[in-house]
Amino acid sequence: MAASLQFTSSPTFTIPRRRSPIKLSTFHRKPNLQYRSASIIRSYKVQIEHEGQTTELEVEPDETILAKALDSGLSVPHDCKLGVCMTCPARLLSGFVDQSEGMLSDDVVERGYALLCSSYPRADCHIRIIPEDELLSLQLATAND
Repeated sequence: MAASLQFTSSPTFTIPRRRSPIKLSTFHRKPNLQYRSASIIRSYKVQIEHEGQTTELEVEPDETILAKALDSGLSVPHDCKLGVCMTCPARLLSGFVDQSEGMLSDDVVERGYALLCSSYPRADCHIRIIPEDELLSLQLATAND
């Protein structure tokens, strides 16, 4: 549908309404918005287990879990923030994240592992931060398959 101009006694400009929401997935590096009961999800509840404590954060769909954790004052391991170095590993205990920008192999992702720097929540999540060695050994083992 195109915009139309209509001139009467005073000029007006009308744009017809879209019937379906615009999908942000067509834009580079923009996560999809999720819809629940016809309302836009503004944030997800993410529980992070680290050093014997569990912290709950509200994470926006377009921010990484690592960024929110650091902004909230959590001292979590990290380095490159690009999904390459594997110093921010976690085990996804429940929920779902989009980590398509990270460098983990599909096998490792399917086993429930994630890199917090490249993980965007797509549902409420429960995450446990794990030692870097645990993820590194698994990633190297699946690379040889």
